[in-house]
Amino acid sequence: MSSSATSGRPATAPSLSTLLQRPLAPYQIILGATGLLVGIGLIMVLSASSVTERLNDRSSYGIFLRQAVFAVVGLVALLVAKNVSLKIVQRFSFLFLAFSTLLILLTFTPLGVEVNGNRNWLPLVGGFRLQPSEFAKLALVMWVAKEFAARTRPMETFKDIALPVGLGVFVVSAAIVGQKDVGTALILIGTVAGMFWLNGLSLKVVIGLGAGLLAAVAALIGSAPHRLDRLNSFWDPMADPEGGGYQVIKAMMGFARGGFWGLGLGNGRQKWGALPEAHTDFIFAVIGEELGLMGALVILALFAMIGYAGFRIVVLSRNSFARYLAAGITMWLVFQAFVNIAMVVKLLPVVGVPLPLVSYGGSSLIVTMAALGLLANCAKTVPGARRDLALARSPKKTKSQKKRA
Repeated sequence: MSSSATSGRPATAPSLSTLLQRPLAPYQIILGATGLLVGIGLIMVLSASSVTERLNDRSSYGIFLRQAVFAVVGLVALLVAKNVSLKIVQRFSFLFLAFSTLLILLTFTPLGVEVNGNRNWLPLVGGFRLQPSEFAKLALVMWVAKEFAARTRPMETFKDIALPVGLGVFVVSAAIVGQKDVGTALILIGTVAGMFWLNGLSLKVVIGLGAGLLAAVAALIGSAPHRLDRLNSFWDPMADPEGGGYQVIKAMMGFARGGFWGLGLGNGRQKWGALPEAHTDFIFAVIGEELGLMGALVILALFAMIGYAGFRIVVLSRNSFARYLAAGITMWLVFQAFVNIAMVVKLLPVVGVPLPLVSYGGSSLIVTMAALGLLANCAKTVPGARRDLALARSPKKTKSQKKRA
């Protein structure tokens, strides 16, 4: 019996730092933050899309209901990914990557559908569309994690970098760039670069590869007038307020109106036809206008929690595949969230990537939820996590039964 119990004093609640140090904390944080972000996303998609849908003589709830269906499918994907054996994930990662790459290549055939200048969609039944590049991001992270986990020595030569991982990343990235989706390619390459560094590649080499990547991006921007317009608008949006700078200006106006507490849920003005892509890539601007700085900080805090949980897994797990997989998924989602938020608040040029779990989009939401299911699966490899999870699922056990478990 504790001294506090014998002295009659009430037991003190554990501190936040103590709770965060528990073996099951990453698992619980991942699922909790995912649920909150999906819930906030559904609410904000309804708020951001209802007005324009109504103005176009469609149901105000149309886009929201589609996103709700995607969320249900995503929940199924999350539960499957959370409980599947990581050995199966590891074994079939290359097949998943090959299949995803094949789907990307199909977008270059007459089956491909072009949206907003990017030919990166495939049609499905019922008017739905599939974005193969979203599946390729998860598939590539899984495959790279498998390859790195199988390595027995650190990367030291160009051959170590180029084969097979470097070649695989190049093929997938080139296919995505061919779809004119530079934003997704940048997220993918940045994620894999972080995984290379975690695998022991010298930071100088990573920086050198990054410099080469920036040179390639500069060449891509210079080769396409609309990308060059986006870059010019980033430096000075007011130089073309009705063209390339329009979207960023309207987003910043929304944040300015929102202030600290926001105008109130549903009371935003920019979504009334002023802000393009209000329910997709620029949904963070609607959050800033309606929920204010506080609402924006909540979103940032939830992604920070996912980042904390992911890197706790990397530090604590003794399963090498789980460590690399957790690192890849965490860097991908946190990096993509940062890029989306940064482009909305004019810290980066507009590159057209959604805010994970929050922006409207079926492929993005389903794949992201599946990825977070895998991240929760990796969290169970933290020493003591499975034991604590078993105890949490059996609250009626007696103390003696818990000790034996």
